[in-house]
Amino acid sequence: MSWWTSLESPVRVTVLAILAALVVASIAVRILKLTRPNKDWTEIALRTRTWWIIAGIFLFAIVAHRTVSILFFALVSFLALREYLGLVPQREADRRVLIWAYLAVPLQLLWVYLEWYGMFIIFIPVYMFLLLPLRMVSIGQTEGFIRAAGTLHWGLMLMVYSLSHAAFLLSLRLRDDPERFPGPGMVLLLVLLTELNDIFQFLWGKSLGRRKIVPTVSPGKTWAGFLGGVATTTALAALIGPALSPMNTWQAAGAGFLVGVSGFIGDICISAMKRDLGVKDSGTLLPGHGGILDRIDSLTYTAPLFFHYLYWMFLFHSYGAKLAPV
Repeated sequence: MSWWTSLESPVRVTVLAILAALVVASIAVRILKLTRPNKDWTEIALRTRTWWIIAGIFLFAIVAHRTVSILFFALVSFLALREYLGLVPQREADRRVLIWAYLAVPLQLLWVYLEWYGMFIIFIPVYMFLLLPLRMVSIGQTEGFIRAAGTLHWGLMLMVYSLSHAAFLLSLRLRDDPERFPGPGMVLLLVLLTELNDIFQFLWGKSLGRRKIVPTVSPGKTWAGFLGGVATTTALAALIGPALSPMNTWQAAGAGFLVGVSGFIGDICISAMKRDLGVKDSGTLLPGHGGILDRIDSLTYTAPLFFHYLYWMFLFHSYGAKLAPV
């Protein structure tokens, strides 16, 4: 409870608001089943039930303790990487290399826990980038080497490196007020904007969408959905961003715009990957939603960009609150 009470009031209010929204959604599904029994509401009910699980675990991890939060992101990264490696074609010889890729998960999150920014920022892009191909070469199989090395490193960058930026937000402190912990609010803001951006783009696309934006990759994506989603996410960020983070209204609006655009790119890039592999969903771990990748596709792009937007703005600008790892 001490960690819960130490959270800033806007964070506690947002957590309760999310839980209240889930209660309303569950009641709405129940009413629909009773008033329109002839229609099949199974999928919606299943998605709502899974949202309870996703939100419950995520919110508990955020409000429980920083260590629990980091372990949560480590678990998500591990499951996402395993799901990804289960989808992409692998050379039989490279299965002995995968253990090194999986070891990158606890090591990357260890740098987060230790607040070692220097190692955190270069471990996967430099050291793992150089180590994994060397391990592949030592096996002695050259056929398919470039494809295998590229797909493995791309997976590590998205599923581990990118997602770890969300966890590192918890390690940022206000330099002018080191006793303040804005991290939980910033993580909550990032995830909330990312998930709502997906919903906003879907709703705008369904209501006004006509012209397809990437028809061969994701036929459901339209210009109206993209622009409407970005605009709505930007406005929402400007509204709630200053309460959940050290940003002012204009800075928060910029973060919302960044999340809106990058979230769309992350979504269609994972969609392109799934189309290339000939699968509709990346897995079945989340009933009604698919797999882990289906749920965090946008976050793989929004997390690092949101992090560096905040880090650069508050660390190097001479105005406003300044953030820096302890």
